[in-house]
Amino acid sequence: MTWKVESRQRDEQRVIEVGAERSPAAFIVIDSTIGGCSRGGLRIVPDLSEGELCVAAHAMTLKYGLLGLPQGGAKAGIRGDAEAPPEERQQLLSDFAAAFRPYLMQRVYQPDADLGTRGEDIRSMMCSLGLAVKHREWRGRSSGYYTAVSCVAAAQAAVKWRQGRLEGSKVAIEGFGSVGSVVADLLSRRGAKVVAISTSQGALYDPEGLDVDRLRAMAREMGSRIVREYDPKLALQRQDLLELPVDLLCPCARHYSLHQENASRIAAPIICPGANNPATLEAEAALFDRGHLYLPDFVCNSGGVLGGTMDFAGIALEQAANLIDKWMRRMMTDLLEQAKSRGITVRSLAEPLALERHRVVRAAAENPSLSSRLMNLALESHRRGWLPESLVGALSKPYFRRSLRL
Repeated sequence: MTWKVESRQRDEQRVIEVGAERSPAAFIVIDSTIGGCSRGGLRIVPDLSEGELCVAAHAMTLKYGLLGLPQGGAKAGIRGDAEAPPEERQQLLSDFAAAFRPYLMQRVYQPDADLGTRGEDIRSMMCSLGLAVKHREWRGRSSGYYTAVSCVAAAQAAVKWRQGRLEGSKVAIEGFGSVGSVVADLLSRRGAKVVAISTSQGALYDPEGLDVDRLRAMAREMGSRIVREYDPKLALQRQDLLELPVDLLCPCARHYSLHQENASRIAAPIICPGANNPATLEAEAALFDRGHLYLPDFVCNSGGVLGGTMDFAGIALEQAANLIDKWMRRMMTDLLEQAKSRGITVRSLAEPLALERHRVVRAAAENPSLSSRLMNLALESHRRGWLPESLVGALSKPYFRRSLRL
């Protein structure tokens, strides 16, 4: 079978596609670059689409801009089964690396963990190319946890802003993977009642509350099959979870599960996404018109990027989580107040803000000051393992406190 690689422009994005004949097998979508480089997650999903990656790549630009990080935004995906045996998944990644070798070797695109992949998968894949992978690269394993921390912090800020209480509130979580399962755990520990969860194989609903600890233990053993094994009497169609009478809905699965056709039936007054782009722009507008509060996904789930950066900088998991929680609560409350005063959606306020910050960061990165050059030199030394992690962590905490204004 003859494989071909095609690079083309789609609006302002660069799409690189590999496939056989008329069947695309993988994509890289580059939304923005800094110094000719971009970065974003590499996912393995069975129903991969170019459109999904295009909106996700733009979301990465928005996250980097919001956080003031000098990275270009991108996303990549492989069509395949994320729950396949390890050797099959490894073959998918090896094929991806071979097809896109020039882009990976030159770091035009730098992959990270995403749906169906882990940090060690990415590191192994890059090493298979013969790339000089540095000591600290792709070591983090907590991206899903950090994403969940920011999602829950955003939800807490929104509930408090609406003068509600998280304790006793009913929550539905779409997607019970590396993000959704942790969102369920963190919310239940804060007194919320998780009444519904879903996976790719269906959903569960118990208005009295599900046993989150049991679900998480089962998920480690059987993955998405938990919705068939937990209690058949509680089974629900996956799409019906979105319309349940709950206080908080957390979409932590795939893109565009909320759309124009079902937006009028969404009952949850607050929607706080852990996933990228779970709602179409039309759905967001419809929810706003009905008085529902939809929090922008690129804000709510930016903890994965921020936490990964802190992890790289040697900050311990608990300390990083506390910083993310404090930053997100303040950021979300400020956005909610400003959006209300102007009578606009939170996205209408946050997206231009993120894009402007990204423009400023890109300009600074392309014309670095002496202090920036010294900082970059120190970061490169850290990547190579030449500086003690304890020293880097101690120095980086004040930096993050200043940059996040904590």
